[in-house]
Amino acid sequence: MSNDEQKDFGRRVAFLRKRLGYSQSELARKISRSETWLSQVERGVRRLDRMSVLEKLADALDVPVTELAPAQSLIATRSDKPAPASTLALTLASNSALRAVVEMPEPADLTDVEERTDRAWELTHASRYEETAELLVELVADIEPLVRQTPEPDRVRALTAKSRIYLAAAGALSKLGDNGAAWVAIDRASAAAEELDEPLMMAEAAFRLAIAFQAARRYDLALQVAGTAAEAIETLAVTDDAAPPAVAIFGALHLQLAVAAARSGEAEDAYRHLNTARSAAERIGEGRNDYDTEFGPANVNLHEVAVAVALGDAGRALRVAEHADQSTLSAERRARLLIDVAAANQQLRRTTEVVATLTTAAEIAPEQIANHNRARELISDLLHERAYDDDVRALAELTRGG
Repeated sequence: MSNDEQKDFGRRVAFLRKRLGYSQSELARKISRSETWLSQVERGVRRLDRMSVLEKLADALDVPVTELAPAQSLIATRSDKPAPASTLALTLASNSALRAVVEMPEPADLTDVEERTDRAWELTHASRYEETAELLVELVADIEPLVRQTPEPDRVRALTAKSRIYLAAAGALSKLGDNGAAWVAIDRASAAAEELDEPLMMAEAAFRLAIAFQAARRYDLALQVAGTAAEAIETLAVTDDAAPPAVAIFGALHLQLAVAAARSGEAEDAYRHLNTARSAAERIGEGRNDYDTEFGPANVNLHEVAVAVALGDAGRALRVAEHADQSTLSAERRARLLIDVAAANQQLRRTTEVVATLTTAAEIAPEQIANHNRARELISDLLHERAYDDDVRALAELTRGG
């Protein structure tokens, strides 16, 4: 920023702060900074161009980064959607259901659709979004006529496949930053689950909706949807003879509650939900993937890292990550853990470790690093500090390609 831009930026911060009724000390506390630091920012005497700090300040002021700092040219702000997101969004906007009713095309083979749906989830867990999008385009076109033409008792299988197809689309869209399209997909999955009167499928849809709300930084909505769903299925999950899938969905919902609480600055609630999830994970152990949640002890540890990072406790995040068993986690989950590890290292100003961690994550799941907002913010910060570094430039090229 130039000196004039810094002063304009400071005035904008002060205006937004006063609009929300915060004192300087209150806003500074929300972003884990001193009142002196914030005063210098508002007076335009402190330069502020780290994307991670801008994002945290924008979040506290309840505005997009692009509104808070419109003059900044940063990797993390992109006007275009990744190609797979556009492909999926256009598919959801198409009238596949209407075409199925009017044209009554020959239905696809149900077993083949189920197998391809399993494959779509495998690709989603691997963060291979381009392949996921290509497959889901076909599956959405196939499932609508199939659901309408499949007689009982196989109709239950068809509706289950429909819910899983749309939830796979929602999972990919949330990762790719198209939250509006993700909500559409979740709504269609929820309708299928409701038609079946299947509470755990309905709870899974709530779990996916909480993830989409978190991606949109609507932590209040994430807490509401995950909290009410967890409360609704609690009686199915806490008894001694509870089925493992019910325990897994219940625990997965509490993981979302933990992260949303942490991002809202509610540390006590965050760790309370995390402990509830840990108890659930200990009951079912590793090696399961109920409702495509990957829920288990390893995933709880991954979320503990995310919670600690959100609360600014980098030391705890790194200690947990160091001992976390990643062997049972998918590529998507392992890369997500490394993004949080990189964020923790950034909080400690360990730039070399940030570069190394993100480079490893990019080797595991390049499409996720190219499109994940936190990864893009970290890489943007690295460019300000180490534009000469070949590894940083390689990471930046990856985000430009994403």
